[in-house]
Amino acid sequence: MIDILFLGVGVFALVVGIWRAVRARRTGAGAGLAVSLIALGAAFCFLSNRAQQFESEIYPSLGRLLSNLATMVAAYGIGLTVAEISGTRDRGRRTRLVALGVALTLLVVMFFSTADLPRGIGLFDELYRTHPTLVVYVFTYTVYLGLAVIDIGIVAAVTIRASGGALRAGLALLLLASAFAIAYLTGKVVATIHALESDHPAKALCRGPFSTLPCALDVGFPAVSVLLIVLGLTIPAVPGLAAGRRDARTLRLLRPLRAHLTRRYPEIVRIDPGGPSRRERLLTAMSETNDGLILAGATPDIPPAAAARL
Repeated sequence: MIDILFLGVGVFALVVGIWRAVRARRTGAGAGLAVSLIALGAAFCFLSNRAQQFESEIYPSLGRLLSNLATMVAAYGIGLTVAEISGTRDRGRRTRLVALGVALTLLVVMFFSTADLPRGIGLFDELYRTHPTLVVYVFTYTVYLGLAVIDIGIVAAVTIRASGGALRAGLALLLLASAFAIAYLTGKVVATIHALESDHPAKALCRGPFSTLPCALDVGFPAVSVLLIVLGLTIPAVPGLAAGRRDARTLRLLRPLRAHLTRRYPEIVRIDPGGPSRRERLLTAMSETNDGLILAGATPDIPPAAAARL
């Protein structure tokens, strides 16, 4: 069940991220969002039990490290995306990048400095008391992710007041996702402290994502949080997709008239084709068509079909 949940959420995030990456390449915007979604999807795929079994054949508990690194990169990207939406993209951008670099480096160093890591599923509960490097590892991961989530929540809460429609709905989902993420991180801190205090800590095995409260905090809540993040970052793009379809239809209907006018008056063709977005190409085509109709002596009273025969 947990494998199905993790792989399902991971593949969903990967598909949406790849779609956003293709769209970003065409429009020139949203590359950070695409990277964030792909990183989130990769994190959950790395963390599935079957993937961890395979990754542990390469290096013990490697899947846990890869998943944690991908999650931190995703948090960084989501923070930048939310800041861009709120108009505060450049505020603290260098600080965020430096913090990410330090946290990633510290995580990698602590991981490979730890001996006797478990093979298979990367559960460290039994090792915290005897391996202080893992305490530093989980502390770094929790603190970085906690600060990033709080930052995302604050920016979303401030921006939601002045937003509306799909953007408001998306920001509301991001706020809810932040709440689930904070609950997950709180549970991780409590579990780590309990493992340090216990004389005989045991592995926290879960039969299902919501079978117990600790399992819900450690497995179910992160999955729900990622689903809400993916939806929250996708919903604001829906109106743009609808507008894009309208622009494509208008451009298709305008194409015959524009082709006729550009053949008759080649000087109206712009040297710059209008940019990568469909809206920019439509505006260029409309401008060229308008110039051609003026040269043909057309007036607003003449329908396009008649203007094309001028």
